[in-house]
Amino acid sequence: MKPVETVMRAAPVIPVLVIEDVAQARPIAEALVAGGLPVLEVTLRTDSALAVIREMAKVEGAIVGAGTVLNPDDLARAQDAGATFIVSPGLTKKLARAAEKADVALLPGVANSGDIMRGLDLGLSHFKFFPAVANGGIPALKSLLGPFGKIAICPTGGVTQATAADWLAIPQVLCVGGSWLVPAGEPDVAAIRAMAEAAAALTR
Repeated sequence: MKPVETVMRAAPVIPVLVIEDVAQARPIAEALVAGGLPVLEVTLRTDSALAVIREMAKVEGAIVGAGTVLNPDDLARAQDAGATFIVSPGLTKKLARAAEKADVALLPGVANSGDIMRGLDLGLSHFKFFPAVANGGIPALKSLLGPFGKIAICPTGGVTQATAADWLAIPQVLCVGGSWLVPAGEPDVAAIRAMAEAAAALTR
């Protein structure tokens, strides 16, 4: 099994995290892991993101990756901080080759058949469908999968606890990305753990 597939199969939901305060990193990671969601995507959308990755990587059982990786420099910084997988909103040849050279699992974003074909040409077969709902939702993904039935997908963007099971019912969907698990503001770790438990109970 490819490393990226191992990441995707670890849990039905990958929390997509935007964290400003480094002090919140470990309590949030501990709550998510305790709730059954070990795979954590820390987006590089804040100045504290790399420090957050470093802190979360210290949590036992956590599989920490970086999201919003746009180029090889982002990838290198994220990997240096302890990220063990990389998620990008799109796909470029430079980024794919950098991930291959760094021997790090890459989950690149795709939105249409051209994106998928370019990914296949680069030897990739696991993708993030992004932004999932804005791109037409489940009907659009099912249409795309017609000619690309052997790829594996993680829909991200607009997926909720209420809709996640519908996405996961698609055979090629190994997991979904979810930002609902950690609302903005001061974290309520008990509530985060409860939401993680509900998400982890989803079936594929």
